[in-house]
Amino acid sequence: MSVKPTATTASSATTDGSDADATRAVVQEFLAARVAGDTGRLVEIFADKVDWLLAENPAVPWIRPRSTAAECAAQFTELMEYTVPDDARASVDTFLVDGTDAVLTGHLSGTVRATGKTFEGPFALHLTVEDGRITRHHLYENSLSIAEACAP
Repeated sequence: MSVKPTATTASSATTDGSDADATRAVVQEFLAARVAGDTGRLVEIFADKVDWLLAENPAVPWIRPRSTAAECAAQFTELMEYTVPDDARASVDTFLVDGTDAVLTGHLSGTVRATGKTFEGPFALHLTVEDGRITRHHLYENSLSIAEACAP
């Protein structure tokens, strides 16, 4: 998967910029590990227990509840198993940081391997970083487009 930043906005509304700086650094490491497919590094970046939110979708095999660092990191591997890696795209339009919270918005697209159908749409990702690790991962995406691409 390639992540292409198209525009970046960084902001910190807190009086202590150190939290925002640390959050920004961890999120950038997370994005780099995702692009590289480095699941070992992803396991290190995610906290032992993660507040994971991605609307369950029975039609989509890689979308399911997760809560541990290993389960969260495995989402990348599962996504690559079920989609065509060369067709995976994600662009980040906005990257906002406020203390321990970061929000990224952008656009993603891909092709489901089993059906050859494509999906696309906007996304928003809310991450929280505590003690140098991601403790919250809430992803909002076009789940209808993804489910339709998985349907035979």
